[in-house]
Amino acid sequence: MEPITLTTDRLLLRPFVPGDADALHTACQDPDIQRWTVVPSPYGRADAELFARQLSPGGWQDDSMYNFAVVVRDGGALAGALGINRRTGPGTYEVGFWTAREHRGLGYTTEAVLCAARWTFTALGGDRLEWRAETGNLPSRAVALRAGFHMEGGQRSGLINKGVRRDTWVGALLPSDLGLPGTDAYLPADAVGRA
Repeated sequence: MEPITLTTDRLLLRPFVPGDADALHTACQDPDIQRWTVVPSPYGRADAELFARQLSPGGWQDDSMYNFAVVVRDGGALAGALGINRRTGPGTYEVGFWTAREHRGLGYTTEAVLCAARWTFTALGGDRLEWRAETGNLPSRAVALRAGFHMEGGQRSGLINKGVRRDTWVGALLPSDLGLPGTDAYLPADAVGRA
């Protein structure tokens, strides 16, 4: 897919570029980002360069993951990162994100997640957007809840972070949660008797 830029009232969600490496490196020094996400720890300058120059553009090229730099429109500061990644099964995607420490508590990440969700449902034809975070990651869960994700439970050993399998919380957002039509028909379990 050709990389694109999405906009909200306060943000640009744009592909990462090599010039983002300094801001990425600085943001990912935050112990919370290193603890709760799968970024390398310690996070070196080479990690930021690899991500900005190769991994992020590569995901766009092979249609496997669409990474966005979440940038404040007023001033251009990197507020965070957001990725939409293809899951197994048609129409299913997963969202992941982090927020730079100085931009937390401003609603930027929720705004970015909602923007990316609408794009996933309309441009990509997604019918399900999953959120998954290590059990205990309360800030990530709060963003998912504010964005309208329905918590579906947990998964034992649901992800690998820094070489260790960890339990996860799982939630999902559907197009109908945002007032959008889905690509495929959906029959919720509570509607089976009525259909």
